[in-house]
Amino acid sequence: MLKKVLLFFLFGALIFQAAQAQKVTPRLLHADSLFETGRPEQAYPLYRRVREQDGVQSAQQLLRMAYTQEGLGHYPAALYYLSLAQAWQPRHTTWEKMVDIAQQHRLTGYPNTWRQNLAITVQRYYYRLLQVLLALAVAGGTLLLVRRRTADRAWWAMYATYLLVLGLFLNLLGPGRVGLVSRPRAPLMAGPSAGSAWLTTAAAGDRFEVQGQHDIWYRVQWQGRDAYIRRPDLLLVE
Repeated sequence: MLKKVLLFFLFGALIFQAAQAQKVTPRLLHADSLFETGRPEQAYPLYRRVREQDGVQSAQQLLRMAYTQEGLGHYPAALYYLSLAQAWQPRHTTWEKMVDIAQQHRLTGYPNTWRQNLAITVQRYYYRLLQVLLALAVAGGTLLLVRRRTADRAWWAMYATYLLVLGLFLNLLGPGRVGLVSRPRAPLMAGPSAGSAWLTTAAAGDRFEVQGQHDIWYRVQWQGRDAYIRRPDLLLVE
């Protein structure tokens, strides 16, 4: 029975993903046609409408938007779309492109280390593994409920331990929130107040890990310490 329940949930998840991947609109087809015939600047506004109005998004679409913005010299916008594509579908090649642009413009927040490469590898398989773990949790819970009269406490304790491990997986290995500075010379402050000590000035395109929010401020990590930046100055990658 456990195998049947597990297969049911996995099959349902795969069908859902396939349906999402196949969602195509006439506007998206038109944008793809313009891009593929060498007219990326005409395709870009259509891609934006597809994303913002039609609610359709894909890694390919975001990468094409980034390509167009980079070609126009709008590197902060290019980094933003590359970040969205990386969040949507983590790839080492996408990150390498982000690092290359960041190094050209002396931006911060784009490490090129083995730890970052390892994190990208984990992120690539995070949602697939999470899907399997959740399916196992549902299947195990269902089986225990069906056999609640015969299942002893040891099985319930094992299931509780499994849920605890799953919770740790979600909290420790899940993708963190990041944001990109949206305007030049954005101030980073030591506290969530205009009267706090000034720390540094961030450039458009700088990337920070977002730790929290306080009123009109985001709390971010800067050089291993907390810093604060105004919400309008930081564009979250969501």
